Amino acid sequence: MKRINAPLSEEDLKDLKVGQEVLLSGTIYTARDQAHKRLVEAIKNGKPLSFKLKNAVIYYCGPTQTPKGKVIGACGPTTSSRMDEFTPALLGAGLRGMIGKGGRCSLVRDAIKKHKAAYFVTYAGCGALLSKYVVQKKIIAYPDLGPEAIYGLEVKDFPLIVAIDSWGNNIYV
Repeated sequence: MKRINAPLSEEDLKDLKVGQEVLLSGTIYTARDQAHKRLVEAIKNGKPLSFKLKNAVIYYCGPTQTPKGKVIGACGPTTSSRMDEFTPALLGAGLRGMIGKGGRCSLVRDAIKKHKAAYFVTYAGCGALLSKYVVQKKIIAYPDLGPEAIYGLEVKDFPLIVAIDSWGNNIYV
């Protein structure tokens, strides 16, 4: 099992292969549909973002309410294809990694290869288990979106599987 750290560089990803299990540590950002829409609008309009997108990792997740004494509530992955229309623009702006569940469209697969990024999947239906790998959570942007706001998560050994590597190889085909 390979260990990698976010933010990610092209160098970090070049040796990863489809199906490989990895443990990710560092800062990742949660974002779902509405946050993606706002990020792409900001990029198109030349507005600054609330976090550094270059080499960042976005986790398609909307965490549940945080129980007393915990860092975060359940934080399982959302179906990634819902973000496909926004992904090429984010990759073009420097996004390096994405975490979710399910396959991606050909436009996204091509953009991942073009920008030397990677798409990872993690365990669906295991949001409570995945919360144990989050050591810190803080709101970054769009608090009006509630659980779909963008959160910065500090993770330690977050379990992932490479679903699309930086060479464009795809676990789903």
